[in-house]
Formats: sequence, structure tokens, C-alpha cells
Amino acid sequence: MDELRTKRNIMCIDLKSFFAFVECVERGIDPYTTPLIVCNPEQKGAISLAVTPYLKSLGIPGRVRVYDIQKNIKYIKVPPRMSLYQKKSKEVIGIYLKYVAKEDLHVYSIDECFLDVTNYLKMYNMSDYELALTILKDIKESTGLVGTAGIGPNMLLAKISMDIEAKHTKDNIAKWTYDDVETKLWDIKPLSKMWGIGSNLEKRLNSMNIYSVKELALTPKEKLIKEFGVLGGDLYYRANGIDLTKICDLNDYKPKEKSISNSQVLFKDYFDFNIDIIIYEIIDTLCRRLRKEKLLCGLISLGITSSKTSSGSFHHSLKLNERTDNANEIFRTAMYIFNHYYTKFPIRKVAISFGNLSPNDKIQLDIFEDYEEITKRKQIEETIDEVKERFGPNSILKASSLLSDSTIKERNGLIGGHKA
Repeated sequence: MDELRTKRNIMCIDLKSFFAFVECVERGIDPYTTPLIVCNPEQKGAISLAVTPYLKSLGIPGRVRVYDIQKNIKYIKVPPRMSLYQKKSKEVIGIYLKYVAKEDLHVYSIDECFLDVTNYLKMYNMSDYELALTILKDIKESTGLVGTAGIGPNMLLAKISMDIEAKHTKDNIAKWTYDDVETKLWDIKPLSKMWGIGSNLEKRLNSMNIYSVKELALTPKEKLIKEFGVLGGDLYYRANGIDLTKICDLNDYKPKEKSISNSQVLFKDYFDFNIDIIIYEIIDTLCRRLRKEKLLCGLISLGITSSKTSSGSFHHSLKLNERTDNANEIFRTAMYIFNHYYTKFPIRKVAISFGNLSPNDKIQLDIFEDYEEITKRKQIEETIDEVKERFGPNSILKASSLLSDSTIKERNGLIGGHKA
């Protein structure tokens, strides 16, 4: 297994209690002494997006239903300001780019990034630990925000050292090597504390009498593959500290041809019983763009990302039987992909792209289709598009858009599902 042990210098940096920290910095108050919660103050049963370190010290988790907080704890509720958080995130990314080239930076989320600093240590005449100290100091002095950093020979160990150990150290930095796999990585339990293992996967592993990362690492790879398929092999290697992912490869992907895409980060867990609304709304938005640009779609790609505490994310494409700009037809294909690959994990992001695009003057009618019906349908679609163009995207909505799990009304006027 030694030949699979890459020896890079990878950092994973996370901004502590990001949304809450930004709100405190903007107000000139100390997040370590202020009981502040970022949530929708108008929503009954609102779930917090972030709480300050002060509240965490009282045992309040980062994501909690506000009405579940003990009555004797007083706190300030502030609404989320997504445009401000995006602005601050870009400022921090700008700091990272002072130290590494963009091909050596991978933005994992709005508050978390990976940096490959392997080729920069000699230039800066620093160790990876010293460079992490320098970057965290720069972030603090430039933005007032506080970061935690994990360092490892690959992305996996960098991320897990940050998640498990960095927040408890004096410098907010932890470094793991392959020597720490048996003493630190294997010691992780429950399994859901490990990056990439969610509660559903943990239950399946528990049913195999696997309760710790050590027990997972010592399980024969063939047994895991038999139970989980390709995921089983990945679990085996990760439990042994192996991760061959390269940041430069993550940044290297380029579509082979023109395509259009749209994605949505979700601020609550979705599952198979309610994600279809989100998928349809994204497809409907993209189809409006197809019609506006007089294009037809020949290929749909669907990407489903699990929550940070789960696994099972997938991205697959499927060619359509006929090129089209009709949302219902494309939606059926998207749901075929979804139902084929989805394994009951909580969903936090949906990404959809249309490929194999061609001008809509090349449409080929099926001999079994009713030409008059197609013409009538297209006239209705064009009329709806014109109304939305003139009076705004919320001027006409499908009945499903009024359901509680729909996000289209908010997304048409907000950033990231929240007020700008």
C-alpha cells in the first residue's frame, strides 16, 4: 500500500463559525463573548445557519432549531446576509491566492478551501506548519476572521486533521502524517465523525459489526466491495489514510463543448420525497434559457451532493432520445438518473447541466407525436416566457412552487436562498 501514499503538503483551511463571525466583525463585537445566532428571525422553527463560539462554549451546536435552545440562554438573532458572506469569502480566497496559484487552490465551500503548498515551501523558506501560521495570521489581520487549518500528505488527512484536532490546538493548526493513521485516524468513532461517512452509511457498516475506522481499515477490501460496490474500495483506502485526489485535477475539468448549467446549494436536508421539486425548478429555469437562446438539449448531467456528514454524492449524464427544450421531457430523464443512483442520503446541493446543444431549427419530429399538440405546447411555453421576461420570474408559477419545499420564489429574488 506504500506506493499509494502520496507525499504532498496539503492544507485544509476552514473559517470558524463563518456567518456568525462575519456578523460580529461587521458590528464590532467579540464573537467569543457575544451570544449571536444567524437565522431567519421571521421563520417559525428556524434552523440556525451559524452560532458564535461563545454559544458553542455553552453547548449550542452550529445548526440547531432556535426553539430548542434552553430558555435561560439569552441570544441575539440576526438574518443571514448572503451577499456579504460571498464578499468576505472572496476576500479570503484573494488572500490564499497571494500564496499559491489558482490551480493549487480548491474551493470546497463558501468557508472552506484546500491548498497544495508542496511547490511553495522552498520559495518561502518555510515549513508547511509555518506557512499555515502565516496564512491564518494574514486572514485575521486582513478580515478579522479566524481560520483553522489541517495539514496532511493528501486531501483526506488534511481535512480530517482539521475536523478532528485543529480546533483544539493553541494555534488552530493540526498536522497528520501517515504515521498518525493507526494512532489517530483509526481511533475515530463513531464512524460518522469521519469525513464522507454519514449516518445511513454508518448504520450499514454497524450492521457488519464495523464501529470504528480501525475496524473498517482491517476489513478485507473484497468484502467491502461486495457490500458497497466501488464505494467499498474507496472506504477501505480512506480508512487506511489513502487518497489519490489531486487539487490540480479537480481544477482541470473543462467541458468538451458548449453547455449551460445551474446549481443550488440547499440550506436544509432534502431526500427523495422532496428533491424532485428542486430538480424540476432548476430544469425549468434552464429550459427558459434554451428557448431564449433558440437551442435544444441533447444531453443532461445531474450532480447530487450529500451533506458534509454523509456520503453517496454522484454525477452522471444521459443522452436524451430526442433533442428538446421541454422541461417535462428532460425532467423524466433526470429523475431516471436520480432514482438509479440515489442511496437515501441527505442532499445539500443539486447541479444540472445541459449538453449536446444545437439550434432549434434542427428539431426532428417523432412520427408518433401530435404536431398540433407540440405546436400548442410551444406557444404556451413562449407565452409564459414572455410574461416572465416582462413582469419578472415570479409572475407565473406552477402550483408545486407554492409548496414549502419549493425554493423558486426565493431564488428568483435572493442569493443562496437568503436575503442579499
